[in-house]
Amino acid sequence: MFLDLVGRHHGTIVANRVCEKAIAFRTRSAGDRQRLPLHSQVQLNHQAVIKVVELMEANLTEPLLLDDIVRSAGLSRRQIERLFRRELGCSPSRYYLDLRLERAHLLLISSRLPVLEIAIACGFVSASHFSK
Repeated sequence: MFLDLVGRHHGTIVANRVCEKAIAFRTRSAGDRQRLPLHSQVQLNHQAVIKVVELMEANLTEPLLLDDIVRSAGLSRRQIERLFRRELGCSPSRYYLDLRLERAHLLLISSRLPVLEIAIACGFVSASHFSK
């Protein structure tokens, strides 16, 4: 019932994120994947977008250049940017940054790692870069 209310007021994506946060069937290590597969989170059917997001999720510690990610999807950067805007409502670079920040937030609240180590683990070059 709660998730139905969240979904009605804030959309399916937010309701699915609440579901992800509530999953606690085991204790995860810092490197374990928390997120559900993208196609389970939202109704995405475009394989190129799914492939790009999976690459992003697999490379949070050392972020790849967007051009390298796009090249692996077999589409142009412009096509990927249009697909991301249509399917996810943001640019690929914004989505990648949000993934890294989400992982950093999780580490900040669930570990005792120093901020600098969390920043580096999430692909930021320094604590000041991370804080900005």
